[in-house]
Amino acid sequence: MAILTFLIPVSLFLGGLGLAAFFWAMKTKQFDDPEGDANRILTKDWDDRPKP
Repeated sequence: MAILTFLIPVSLFLGGLGLAAFFWAMKTKQFDDPEGDANRILTKDWDDRPKP
């Protein structure tokens, strides 16, 4: 049971670190891609012979 006094703060710290990284990515617009895969998958342009 004594290990919980160590594991709970460590897990909260790592969760907060992940949340901070997510908010940083949102702030620096890492997820903004208006011409991304969602739009590219719908185009009719298909290259049967890609360049080497």
